[in-house]
Amino acid sequence: MSGGRGSSRKAMRSSSKKKTRMTRSNRAGLLFPVGRIAGFLKHGRYAQRVGASAPVYLAAVMEYLASEVLELAGNVARENKNARITPRHIQLAIRNDTEFEKLVGNVTIPGGGVPPAIHCFLIPPFRGEDD
Repeated sequence: MSGGRGSSRKAMRSSSKKKTRMTRSNRAGLLFPVGRIAGFLKHGRYAQRVGASAPVYLAAVMEYLASEVLELAGNVARENKNARITPRHIQLAIRNDTEFEKLVGNVTIPGGGVPPAIHCFLIPPFRGEDD
């Protein structure tokens, strides 16, 4: 087995099993990229140092918020008999939820339109039958 550099390495490579890569997102059980968020936190200069668990926590929070918004928007799309979520559905979902309205109240969603509302001055006064 001392026949040169390549022969022993090939033998070791073929006999050993391939390791599956465990990303930080896989380890945490998340779909959002923990490594990319860590890079954004470091290069954004929000602090001098970034802990190891900070990007994991932030990725989990962002994934939770995204799933909640998509669930509400999916319900709005289903009510409108659509199979596809549009910015309009996201707008209606956010504006009808009080907590999301507080969170993103001043955000403009392009293509979202405006929430349906009629100003009270535009509604004619009710005139009942006078007997």
